[in-house]
Formats: sequence, structure tokens, C-alpha cells
Amino acid sequence: MAGASLSQTSTRSRIRYRKTLSQVMTYLLLAALSVVFAMPMIWLISTSLKPDAQMAEWPPVWIPSPLQWDHFWLAWSSGNFGLYFINTATITITATLGQVLTASMAAYGFTRLRFPGRNVLFGVLLATMMLPGVVTLIPTFILFKELGWLDSFKPLIVPAYFGGGAFFIFLLRQFFRTLPPEIFEQATIDGASSYRIYAQIVLPLAKPALATVAIFGFMNHWNDLMAPLIYINSPDKFTLTLGLRRFMGLVDVRYQEMMAMALLMTLPVLLVFFFFQQYFIEGVVMSGLKG
Repeated sequence: MAGASLSQTSTRSRIRYRKTLSQVMTYLLLAALSVVFAMPMIWLISTSLKPDAQMAEWPPVWIPSPLQWDHFWLAWSSGNFGLYFINTATITITATLGQVLTASMAAYGFTRLRFPGRNVLFGVLLATMMLPGVVTLIPTFILFKELGWLDSFKPLIVPAYFGGGAFFIFLLRQFFRTLPPEIFEQATIDGASSYRIYAQIVLPLAKPALATVAIFGFMNHWNDLMAPLIYINSPDKFTLTLGLRRFMGLVDVRYQEMMAMALLMTLPVLLVFFFFQQYFIEGVVMSGLKG
């Protein structure tokens, strides 16, 4: 009996040892991958703080000395990035609000309302996700040209108020389908209209999914280069991405200032994700629970 007990104890010890070793190896692998993925951001921060003498050194200098914080102010003031920031914030906030509102309304209609051809229409909507953006680029440009919207913010904002995109509608629809149907039945019995159910029941319960759509929409509009490059011509209407592109067109490229502005441009996206990451993760998980 004593031998059997010692054998069981030894077996459990080996199992615990293997589990511990497996966890340690997993954490080491994740740490190594984190460093690899963080290398571009580390290099961005390092370059933005380097003095001119360390830009061409080999091997590269990762820790600048002394730190040149004035690159941020020089880039902000000389590149007119204050105006670009206001333009980008105006477009991003307005378009993101439109995406969240109209995508949630469309998703609610596909989830809870019954009308002829609903499934067919939803299938056509999903089929648009397979179309490359370049296919609709020229027709969209001609449409905005005929409307007289070129060189304005309208082509960057107005489309967000027409459903917000097939992906966002699909994501919110998947989340709405996880909500208990008894809630809607009870609200209908109490005499609530579809608009009241949507505004007072669905939206408060869908905060995680709405936050997910808001984060994705914010990132897409904030980092968008193609659409402003096509529709915006006046320098006073440039966005941050177009402002950074102007640095690349200069004869004397100031890499430290360009990296400094690129770093400042990424901060709002990081802050948005940092404050809403809990809702973001919850929304992605819950949106995939039910097909």
C-alpha cells in the first residue's frame, strides 16, 4: 500500500511538473511574440526621439541619447497638424456615430422584423462583402462628382449613415440573435412599438457589440488614407494621413518629425481601445455564440 501511494504521489508530481513546464513555455513564447509584434512601435518611438547624428548609425541605436522631445512640437507646428487633427476628428466622430446608429437599426430590422424577402436581402448584403473595394471605386467617384461633393467631407461621412457596412450589420445581427426573445414578447404585450423596443431595450443591452462597432469604425476612419486621397484636394481640408503623406513628398524628409507625428496619430486609437477593450472582447465573443 505504501508503495502504491508513493507511486501515485510521484505520478501526480510528474503531471504537475509537466503542466508547469508547459505553462512556462507558453508564457515565454507569448512574451517573445509580443516583443516581435511590438518592434515597429518601439522603433517608431525610438526614431521620433533621436538626434540627427544617430539616424545613420550602424548598428541602429535603440535608446536615443539625448532624447529630442522638440521633434513633436516642430512637426505639430510646421506641418499644420493642428488643423489636420481637427479635420480627422470631425470626420471620424461623425462617421462613427452614423455607422453605429444605422448599422444597429439595420441589424435590428433583419433580426426582429418580419417582411417578405428578408433572408434574400440579407444574403445580398453579405455578398457585397466579397466585392473588392476597387470594383466600386470608379462608380462611387462618379456619383459623388455628379452630386458636387468632391473636395468636401461629405464622401467621407455620408456613406456611413446608410447602414454602416455589411460587416457591422452582420456583427450586430449575430449579437441581437443572442438576446432572449421573451424580452421582446413581453415588451410587445405591454404595447411597446418597434422603435421603443429598439431604443429602450435593444441598445442598452447591446453595449458590448456597439462598442465593438465603434472601435472598428473609429480605427477605419481615423487611419483611412485612400478615401481622403481621392476626394480631398484643398490643403485646409487634409486629414492626418494626408498630412503625413506630405512629409514623404518633401525634398528634405525629416524622419524624426514624421515618426513623431505618426506616434501622436496612433495615440487616440490606442486610448480608444484601452478604455473600451472590455466591451470589445465581450462583443466579439457574444456575437459569435449563435449562428
